[in-house]
Amino acid sequence: MEAPVNASNREASRPRAYDARRRQEAAEESRMLVLAQARDLFLTRGYGRTTIAAIAGASSVSKESVYKSFGGKPGLVRAIYEQSLLGAGGAPAEERSDRAQATVTDPRELMEQFGRFISEVSPLGSPVYLLIRDAAASGDPDMAALLNDVDAARYRRMLHNARQVLARGFLRPDLTAEEVADVMFTSTSAELYEVLVLKRGWSAERYGQFMARTLAANLLPEPPA
Repeated sequence: MEAPVNASNREASRPRAYDARRRQEAAEESRMLVLAQARDLFLTRGYGRTTIAAIAGASSVSKESVYKSFGGKPGLVRAIYEQSLLGAGGAPAEERSDRAQATVTDPRELMEQFGRFISEVSPLGSPVYLLIRDAAASGDPDMAALLNDVDAARYRRMLHNARQVLARGFLRPDLTAEEVADVMFTSTSAELYEVLVLKRGWSAERYGQFMARTLAANLLPEPPA
């Protein structure tokens, strides 16, 4: 005869959803720690001198787990760069930018919001971009490929922004989407951040305000006399 199945047996046989959720949370916490430690080591030591072993040791995980999660140093740098594009304001910065482009009714206010996004994201993303650029210049083929990828992705995003804002009727009528995208691509470049913030000592806030004025001066119609 089969043993009777009582309530406690049924309960014990059920998957423990809580345990699974906690394991997922722990895995995500470990992943975020690895990214934070890797970012610090890459930006402090440089790409070439930073090893997976050093990152694993700083994160208290095995080298194998780092390789399994990120596939090595190029994957780690890509993940760090993509993380930086989220910004630091809760919802992803691109999502907030899209919402602003769809809802803001004053063109100059929209340029100011763009400037604030730049001042938020640039301190996170520009140092990582510069790390990629310098590693690519040293002859690392993986970093050269990543540099091409992030440049292409950033231009696609700027072209998306350009089309969105042109559709609102905010910009000079003689501008094409590609011309607007070029202005936005330049205004969000890590090279400008490097010159004005890292070399000249501007604050991120001042830099964002300057970029807002630059965007307005190059993209908006002249105000009526």
